[in-house]
Amino acid sequence: MIPAARPIYLDYASTTPVHPVVLQAMEPYLRQEFGNPSNLYRPGRRAAEALEAARAGVARTLHCHDDEIVFTSGGSEADNLALKGMTLARRDKRHLVTTTIEHSAVLGAARDLQQHFGVDVTYVPVDACGIVEPAAVAAAVRPDTGLVSVMLANNEIGTIQPVAEIARLVRARGVPVHTDAVQAAGFLGLDVDCLGVDALSLSAHKFYAPKGVGVLYVRRGTPLLPLVHGGSQERGRRAGTENVAGIVGCGVALELVERHRGATAARLTALRDRLIAGIEAAVPGVLLNGDRRRRLPGHVSVCLGDVQGESLLLELEMDDLYASSGSACHAGTQEPSHVLLAIGRSPELAHTALRLTLGAPTTDAEIDRVLELLPAAVRRLREMMAAR
Repeated sequence: MIPAARPIYLDYASTTPVHPVVLQAMEPYLRQEFGNPSNLYRPGRRAAEALEAARAGVARTLHCHDDEIVFTSGGSEADNLALKGMTLARRDKRHLVTTTIEHSAVLGAARDLQQHFGVDVTYVPVDACGIVEPAAVAAAVRPDTGLVSVMLANNEIGTIQPVAEIARLVRARGVPVHTDAVQAAGFLGLDVDCLGVDALSLSAHKFYAPKGVGVLYVRRGTPLLPLVHGGSQERGRRAGTENVAGIVGCGVALELVERHRGATAARLTALRDRLIAGIEAAVPGVLLNGDRRRRLPGHVSVCLGDVQGESLLLELEMDDLYASSGSACHAGTQEPSHVLLAIGRSPELAHTALRLTLGAPTTDAEIDRVLELLPAAVRRLREMMAAR
């Protein structure tokens, strides 16, 4: 009997599998090394040492000081801590600048600051490729601006933002900058001084570590109010007993993807471009979302024009091909993607979106198979619509 081919997973922007090396590093802290890092006896001290070793590993990748790293429960908490913690720490600065295509964690935090704390928020638009103009961000800064938040790379369409240029313009006016870099780890450089940012968010499950762990880099001297109150963990910036095993996995995984970043990015860029070219050649009427070159390696987002994205996902799942129509955080909702609307797609067209995101395990053979399955699935659905 010929064994069935493994399913093709092309939703790495949503989540990634835990790497075996990462799982191996975590295992002792899930079994025998279960100490609380706040305790002073030996098991607690060993847990604290593991925690600080992971913090040092993250700091090496970000080229920052160990004490500038705050561990959280994920990217959403890290974004909320950055926006709310930094904005509310400065009572005289009640204006926030962000963009129309940010992740829902940033936009949700911005709305909460508007509704419950009286913070004024400016949402800077992007162009048709999903890229924000640095001068437009700088022009939105006012004397009472307390923070600018612009994502490094977009989760839905893969566009890479000119964060370093934005930071150069904005910080020259004394305004700190936060970037949501959740999608960038393992693909783009995260040197915080090269980026020029004062805060940066990461989520471990996007780079082959477990879910439930996030990172917020906060530059020394940056005022930050905690969101979670209680103990003095994370130097008083985030209370609660730390997820030692998950944090250990986060530290190992981030250094692992950084070590292989150049080779992985080059390989996935080639696969991405082949996938885009193949889809455009085989699927009439397809539209690429986002900038053709200034996009993450391995990130493909298209609109199909007349085929509903969710119908196509179900059709592809029958062929053991797993993809998405956009952000996993909005899966199951009927609202069109705010990102696609921001780049000028109509609500009707936005509902035809398909996102295919590649990861380190993706193979050439899988891309070949996708270029067989996807056009065939679109043809079937179009034939079904024509027969109605």
